Amino acid sequence: MELTVYSASWCRDCREAKKFLTRHNIPFTEVDIELVPGAADEVLENVGKRAIPQFVLDGKWIQPYKPGRGFLHAEMAELFNVKE
Repeated sequence: MELTVYSASWCRDCREAKKFLTRHNIPFTEVDIELVPGAADEVLENVGKRAIPQFVLDGKWIQPYKPGRGFLHAEMAELFNVKE
């Protein structure tokens, strides 16, 4: 499994997503859209909007949060087959 997380330090949902992954020992590579040139454009090209966090799991883009709901703990626990 290869997981990349597009995030930014100021993003609350991004911090929650990374805490979830760390708590469940799910390895990931972080791409900070503020620090990596072209990363924000890559999110826009693949998702159609500038929305973070974004997971790229084995090449598939996944939005692990919903506006107004925050990080989707139950859905991500099911996706990664972990107990929440």
